[in-house]
Amino acid sequence: MSSDMSELAWFKSSYSGTQGDSCVEVAIAEQAVHVRDSKDVSRRAFSVGQEGWASFVQFLSKC
Repeated sequence: MSSDMSELAWFKSSYSGTQGDSCVEVAIAEQAVHVRDSKDVSRRAFSVGQEGWASFVQFLSKC
């Protein structure tokens, strides 16, 4: 997995509101899903595998 994430297509949740200043951004790549802080995109993002991300989203849908 490349450490250069500058070319990824980052997006915010539609639930982030109109100000969008305190949310996370997500970029979906072939091997992983990357997550970063939208307030400070210079900070390192973390990555999780596709299966782990799917489990996380499934968990959230039950909340």
